[in-house]
Amino acid sequence: MSAPLTQDNIVFDKVEVKYSEYVYALRGVSLTIARGEFVFLMGQTGTGKSTLLKLLTREVKPTSGRVLLWGREIGGLPERDVPALRREMGIVPQDFALLPRKRVYENVAYAMRAIGATRREVRRRVPEILERVHIGHRADAFPHQLSGGEQQRVAIGRALINNPPLLLADEPTGNLDPAHSWEIMEILMELNRRGTTVIVATHDQMVVERMSKRVVNMQGGLVVSDVTPSDVSAEAITQHVTAGWDDEEPAHEDHPILEPEPPEEFEGPIPLDEEDLEPEVPPHA
Repeated sequence: MSAPLTQDNIVFDKVEVKYSEYVYALRGVSLTIARGEFVFLMGQTGTGKSTLLKLLTREVKPTSGRVLLWGREIGGLPERDVPALRREMGIVPQDFALLPRKRVYENVAYAMRAIGATRREVRRRVPEILERVHIGHRADAFPHQLSGGEQQRVAIGRALINNPPLLLADEPTGNLDPAHSWEIMEILMELNRRGTTVIVATHDQMVVERMSKRVVNMQGGLVVSDVTPSDVSAEAITQHVTAGWDDEEPAHEDHPILEPEPPEEFEGPIPLDEEDLEPEVPPHA
């Protein structure tokens, strides 16, 4: 299911992430994702799917193997170049990470100001972004006034401030009910139809089966299957998605499979301190 190795692909080449003799996050993973694809990384917690995303954002470095983004090896990228790398992608965290004391409009505006956008650019683009993710009608609302699905739309909108060619979403439906989960998937599908490469880490079996997209199933730090649903029957898709879930043995205490701990600091495009920037007021306020 892999595409050729070209500058239009994302490539994990025999990637291993290891923390000790017995503690692995990934075990020799090779995977290729073509520009413009929509791919699910499927598996239970601790199987390595989030580690693949963190390799792309350089929150995690490979112990061995290569990670290439559009033909550029990023595993050995100097730390000073990592913030620029992250500005080339949209990152949607599972917990939304919205500024609680700022309105929807301001949450997106702050992110734009953090990457150097002018006030004119902010006033022009923020309304466009909010409409794109179908949350423009709540521009004046605070995060606590939004449903989980609405908060996730804002988080996706914030990830689009640079029109990124790549969108990474870690469990975007993990805190949502089925109806809101499908709303989020429809937004991601729309972005993908416009050319954005979308990679989603999830364990939401219902959403994955309904989406009919490529599914890479992870287990124990390995890729155990890689299927494009259009190529197989619906029954085979379900068997693939659930493969190994019920009978998977827990990691032995002497041989644990662990996800890496997140770094203490993340120099992404979203400011962590809302007081670092001047407040941005919606044009109609």
